[in-house]
Amino acid sequence: MSAVSTPAGPRLGPRYGAARPGGAGLMLGIAGLALAGALMGIGLVLGEVDAFYITLSVIGCAAVLYDFRIGAVLLIVMVPIEASSLIPHSLLGITGLNPVNVLLGATLVSYLLHGRYQRAGALIPKPLLWLYIVPFLLAGLHGMTHTGEIAPAILDLESVHFSDAAGYFRDIVAKPLFLVLAAMLVGAAIARSSKPERYLVAIGVSIWAMCMVSLHAVAISGVSMAELSAPGSRAFFSGLGMHANDLGRMYAVAYALLLFAWAESKSRPFRLACVATMALVVTALVFTFSRGAFVGFLLVNALFLLWRSNAKTAAIAILVGTLLLVVLPGAVFDRMSMGFDTGDANEVSAGRIDGIWLPLLPEVLTSPPWGNGLGSTIWSKAMRQGLMIEVAHPHSAYMEAILDAGLIGLGLVLAYFVHVWKGFRSLGSNPFLTPEMRGFYQGATAALLSFFVTGFAGSSFQPHTEYAFLWLAIGMMYGQLARRPAG
Repeated sequence: MSAVSTPAGPRLGPRYGAARPGGAGLMLGIAGLALAGALMGIGLVLGEVDAFYITLSVIGCAAVLYDFRIGAVLLIVMVPIEASSLIPHSLLGITGLNPVNVLLGATLVSYLLHGRYQRAGALIPKPLLWLYIVPFLLAGLHGMTHTGEIAPAILDLESVHFSDAAGYFRDIVAKPLFLVLAAMLVGAAIARSSKPERYLVAIGVSIWAMCMVSLHAVAISGVSMAELSAPGSRAFFSGLGMHANDLGRMYAVAYALLLFAWAESKSRPFRLACVATMALVVTALVFTFSRGAFVGFLLVNALFLLWRSNAKTAAIAILVGTLLLVVLPGAVFDRMSMGFDTGDANEVSAGRIDGIWLPLLPEVLTSPPWGNGLGSTIWSKAMRQGLMIEVAHPHSAYMEAILDAGLIGLGLVLAYFVHVWKGFRSLGSNPFLTPEMRGFYQGATAALLSFFVTGFAGSSFQPHTEYAFLWLAIGMMYGQLARRPAG
């Protein structure tokens, strides 16, 4: 990977110097602490759990208003686990009012209050705006006109939690873009931090939290490996707010970031922390029994061997591979080879070919260049006529993009992610960065390539939680590129 011509600097220049809290932020912080005290009293009287979370949110917001970078660190920790049961999804019965959204709003406000050193409009880079956000919004506005056509089966199964245009916009358009906004705020914090590598600690904390949640669910359930690997157990983790495949993809991305950061680092404590975290991630990934995640994991390791081919790397790979073959239970190999013994491609695809892709194929071929609107699978002809499995997405990122945004939308989103890939590659070989940050961006490059491949049989190009770590890496990329040598 070649270095960029204009490297990101090791120090911050005066234009992107560390944000200094202003008087307005200080006063808001004091007011927030006063409000927190009042809410504590209310919580004691009412004994409501919501009051407890609101109090914590207000205290956190008071700190964030003093320095938005505190909010960025908290977002790194909380955004990947936002969909899990660790975070309440509503407070006081208000949909959308949850600790993560409150934190996101406070961080944005604090950024605007202390953003006098930041260029106007720099929070959202132009490639992200025009190649990704604008097409996404246009497809969302188009989809709002189709909410009355949603298949009754989808509503009966509660596969979606809306039935009107307002609810559609909230869940399908606004909520995913919150992830993008969080990533860009993290990037803004990176641009103003003297040591961006410290943010890797927050990513590590988030990875541990997300892994422990799923492993705890498995431990208390008492299910066997054979039961967990069964096709009928794909929704086992739904109580955590995520599907097993979604969790698996999240762990595969986390593993990629850790693997390459470990390889580049010269710090023994950091490398040991990476090894421990990778062991946890691989364990959690195995318990998802997600074949897409297994493929992503193998692709990341293949890229690691390809990019860092030497005798030492090959020896380590052989040793680790041998250990995995010995340690992994037979249920893992049974899951990976599911359907191959029948010779039936539909069995191998877990019913995707006959149950989803073939029924949707005529609509893919006749989709207008601008598509049918975000989430168009739920009002597709095949869904409304009962010709396909009742699912809310086509289980293919590429098919979904064509159905929702047409060939124009697919072309734009691919152009955007190629832009991201180039940014990751440039930072992955930038000599001005610390070894840990170089490795982090190399891992992000591998995760993105894995995302391109596994997207053929799952996932989505839309900003969903399972790729939270990848989006956080994108935000950090922009922040890193915004930094320049002082002088």
